[in-house]
Amino acid sequence: MIEFADVSRIFMVGGQEVPALRNINLHLVAGEYVSIMGPSGSGKSTLLNLIGLLDRPSSGMYRLDGLDVTTLDDEHQAQVRREKIGFVFQFFHLVPRLSAAMNIELPLILAGVPPQERKERVGQLLESYGLADRAGHRPDQLSGGQRQRVAIARATIMRPAVLLADEPTGNLDQTTGKEVMSLLEQLVGQGVALILVTHDPALGQRAARQLQMVDGRIVSDTRNISQA
Repeated sequence: MIEFADVSRIFMVGGQEVPALRNINLHLVAGEYVSIMGPSGSGKSTLLNLIGLLDRPSSGMYRLDGLDVTTLDDEHQAQVRREKIGFVFQFFHLVPRLSAAMNIELPLILAGVPPQERKERVGQLLESYGLADRAGHRPDQLSGGQRQRVAIARATIMRPAVLLADEPTGNLDQTTGKEVMSLLEQLVGQGVALILVTHDPALGQRAARQLQMVDGRIVSDTRNISQA
């Protein structure tokens, strides 16, 4: 499903080349649950940005569902991203002036989905995520856990094949964080590939597969036998 072949990403800083990723080779399959761990500056977020088509590699090849997406122009990359990839971030990134329902509906509007279908799909997710009674509330009227559930609903409303989660519990208390992780892990059972970036080893160990990064390289790729 996701294939990286000798992918590198180099940034220019003060006229000097700074390698963020070095010759990454990676293969992930549909429905896989993977955590990416490592110290700050190890390349975790850069790798996530490349997988999410938010950035382009300096060299190498990236295939998504068999399609070489590194050769696509910006417009076609945006289309693939919209149709196949969902994002969940630490800081929610909800639109403050929009209600929970309207935040969830936004990707459908951008994709040109008809109004009646939008209404039905948003209603289903609000119900599934326990947000039906919060549909008309703005983000500042919701708890942290509710905001993250809205963010997850928005990320999954287009039924993506891949869900990228960057420190999704970073702004939540421990109990709420566990609830959010359980919700994300339920999606894996539905065939969604979940790729989690985290600094928390306990959180990372929940994944069936763990990638450890150091200095832009994947230095270990292990599987959690208990999650297999």
